[in-house]
Amino acid sequence: MPVMLGQSKAIQAVRAQLQRYAGCDVQVLIEGETGTGKELAAREIHYASARRDHPFVPVNCGAIPDSLIENELFGHGRGAFTDARAAQPGLVDHARGGTLFLDEVDALSDKGQVTLLRFLQDNEYRPVGGGAARVSDARIIAATNACLDRQVAAGRFRRDLHYRLNALHLQLPPLRERGEDMALLAAHFVDAAAARLRGPVRLWGEDALRALLAYAWPGNVRELENVVLRAYMATEGTVIGFAELVTAEPAFAGTEMAPRRRANEPELGFSAAKLHAIRQFEREYLTQLMQQACGNISAAARLSGTERRQLGKLLLKHGIVTKQFRPH
Repeated sequence: MPVMLGQSKAIQAVRAQLQRYAGCDVQVLIEGETGTGKELAAREIHYASARRDHPFVPVNCGAIPDSLIENELFGHGRGAFTDARAAQPGLVDHARGGTLFLDEVDALSDKGQVTLLRFLQDNEYRPVGGGAARVSDARIIAATNACLDRQVAAGRFRRDLHYRLNALHLQLPPLRERGEDMALLAAHFVDAAAARLRGPVRLWGEDALRALLAYAWPGNVRELENVVLRAYMATEGTVIGFAELVTAEPAFAGTEMAPRRRANEPELGFSAAKLHAIRQFEREYLTQLMQQACGNISAAARLSGTERRQLGKLLLKHGIVTKQFRPH
C-alpha cells in the first residue's frame, strides 16, 4: 500500500485523517499545492479501505476535451457514432467496486461540471448512444491545487457540485511546513535515485541539508524528488554538497546565506539525525571490515557475525567494491 512519508506533526495529522476517511465510504475532496501528493493520498485512502481489491482509476480532468467528457466517463454503445464498431466501457465502468480519482477537477468546463453533477446526484449514467441506465458503485475522490471555495465565489465552479464533492475534506500541507520531514524525504529520494541509476548510495552534506531547509519549494515534494535526482547525477563522490545542489538547481544559489544554526542547536530533527548517523556508521564500519578481511566477503561475514547474503546487500547499498581491498 502506498504511504505518505514523514514524521512531522503536519503529516501525522494527515495520515490519521486518511485512515478515518478510508473507513467512511463517501466522496472526498483533496486540496493542496502542486506536488504535495494528492494522488498518493487518494491511493492511501483506497488501499486502506474495503475497496482495496478493486481498481483505483485516476483521470486528469484537464486532459478530457469537452466533446468527449461523457464518452470518457460513461463509455459508448455499438453504433453510437461513425467509428463505434463495438461497445466501449468508460472510466466509471473501469472503477466498478473501486475508486475513481478525479484529478484537477477544477479544470472541468461548464459542460463537464454539469455532466459530473448529474452523475453524482443518483450515481446513474447512460453510455453514449443510449441503452438502459446503469448504476455505479465507484467511490469518487476529487483533487485540486486550487481553493474551490474561491473558485465558487468567483463563479468558476458550480456551488452544488462543490457540495457534492466535499462530503469529506483533506488539506495537504506544503513541503515548506514540513521541516522535520525534509531530511527523511531527501534521504529516501537519494536512495531511490541510487536504485534507479544502479549507482552507489550517497549521503547529504550539512551545507546541502541547510540549503534544502532554507528553500521555499514551490513545486513541493515532486520538485524535491527531481532536484535530488539531478544532484545525485551531478555528484562524483559519496557526499552531495551545496555545490552539487546549485548545479542541479541554480535557484539554490540564493539559499547560500541561509541562517546558520546556533551553538549547541541540533542540525537536524531526532529521526533525521538518527538516520544520517546510521548511514554514516554503516559505510565506515563496512569499509573497515573489508579492509580487515582483505576484500573477502565470506571472511568479512564470519568476522562480523553477519550472513554473507545480507552483508553483500549492505555492500551493494553503499556502493563498496570489494576488489579494491584485495592484496595486489
